[in-house]
Amino acid sequence: MSDEDPRADLQWGTIPDLVARGSLRHPDHEAVVDTGSRLTYGELPGAVDLYASGYVAAGVGAGDRVGIWAPNCGEWVLAALGALRAGAVLVPMNTRCKGGEAAYIVRASGATTLVTVRGFLGVDYPALLRGHETGALERIVLLRDEGQMEPTPAVELLALAPFLDAGTGVDAGATAGRARALGPEDLSDLIFTSGTTGQPKGAATTHGQSLRTFGTWASIVGLAATDRYLVVNPFFHTFGYKAGILACLLTGATIVPEAVFDARRVLQHIAEERISVLPGPPTLYQSLLAEPTRGDYDLSSLRLGVTGAAVVPVELVHAMRNDLGFSTVLTAYGLTESSGTVTMCRRADPPEIVATTSGRAIPGVEVRVVVDGDEVPRGEPGEVEVRGYTVMAGYWQDEEETSAVIDAEGWLRTGDIGVMDLDGNVAIVDRVKDMFVVGGFNAYPAEIEAMLRGHPGVAAVAVIGVPDDRLGEVGCAYVVPAGPDGAGLDAEGAEALARELLAWSRHEMANYKAPRGVVVVEALPVNAGGKVLKRELRARHRAGDDHVVSYERSG
Repeated sequence: MSDEDPRADLQWGTIPDLVARGSLRHPDHEAVVDTGSRLTYGELPGAVDLYASGYVAAGVGAGDRVGIWAPNCGEWVLAALGALRAGAVLVPMNTRCKGGEAAYIVRASGATTLVTVRGFLGVDYPALLRGHETGALERIVLLRDEGQMEPTPAVELLALAPFLDAGTGVDAGATAGRARALGPEDLSDLIFTSGTTGQPKGAATTHGQSLRTFGTWASIVGLAATDRYLVVNPFFHTFGYKAGILACLLTGATIVPEAVFDARRVLQHIAEERISVLPGPPTLYQSLLAEPTRGDYDLSSLRLGVTGAAVVPVELVHAMRNDLGFSTVLTAYGLTESSGTVTMCRRADPPEIVATTSGRAIPGVEVRVVVDGDEVPRGEPGEVEVRGYTVMAGYWQDEEETSAVIDAEGWLRTGDIGVMDLDGNVAIVDRVKDMFVVGGFNAYPAEIEAMLRGHPGVAAVAVIGVPDDRLGEVGCAYVVPAGPDGAGLDAEGAEALARELLAWSRHEMANYKAPRGVVVVEALPVNAGGKVLKRELRARHRAGDDHVVSYERSG
């Protein structure tokens, strides 16, 4: 057992066991801090058991799936941990899902219970399900009910207070028995893929996988019991749920949920709660750095920032350290099918490694870069594959899709294109499905996008491959203009920017990389994790919905 791999799965076995014994390790530490509510680790098991008893009273059986469709909040934490203590399998759901998308996940997972809210950002989540088939769903539990909306028909609707009150009549040993019956190999959750390239699929992971992976994650980043962790990343994503909630439970750190990202509110929260840990995508830190009122807040408590596999400028790493006060800045790479973690930078890595790579494989995990199944020399691009304890048990009830991504030797095809250096550091350069071929040359959108972001007129960009009669495929760039007047560019200004970018690209890039078309837009379509939905851009392009300024027209 190494310091980097403390084998949390062997220490705790299951997530309910971790919660129960946490009260003995850190009884007086604050565990969850939310609006008007502060729970210590000593109080947490009792609060979790109250939710678990509510599930048992409502009829949730061991192994049943429980969906949670709600924003980051203290109740989310308790509802999730309560479901696991009751022996259920957790199904976190994206709060940006529309009714049909949410109904699909409920139906595909076979969830019997849905835990959600009404009134968050003016949305009546149960009402969104009206008219959609929800399969085995029997009941909806409202964690928060902030609106006066019509009840949802067809299934039982339970307010939180009666749901919890019903649990007080459950035998005290019922939930304890459910928790004792669980083992490390039992499923803990189904986390559905983002669906950026197809229909979402439920990646099934176990209690042991989750504990070992994020015990390792917490050890590598240096998370400690003294830390106060502002969880801005959504709980429905592994970055928020496992690298957030579970990592805190494993170390005794304090969970401070943030429901909606607002730069000024986050700065206020950092100062008020003395936040020391703030992971998030690069855009989160860029927004904080750009906030005009940043100097009004005391950020001296910040020490640890962790970001994902997106492009991270070296200047941002330095700014996070010098201007925001982080002493440690790390990058990492993972995917839902590998328990959310594959590679990580280490605390001793220089800023250049942190900015240009996602670090090395975590202990117990193998990573390789291949083309047509053969490993390529270091420094050459190929598809990243991973093998080890982090790899999911499979896609829920979908053997065909599982066998398509996990081979007979246990290697998981990530669908990501990466380059590995001599030290094993991996830089993710694109998605396999995003790559396109221009006249026989492989073109990687992420590389082209990185170059386009170097133009002062570009705030954000996404490049897709589109059909071309002569070359097979060529690049088309969707560009969000930079500057205070960027989003408000008139048609003439947008046309001028597009033509300028086409000419600039021909000068700065190899011919096959240079986009042949540019579309100027106010915003790019993204999912809740901040990933650009390129399938939507492809659909728009196919339908002819966008004004494309082509290279030929630019003269």
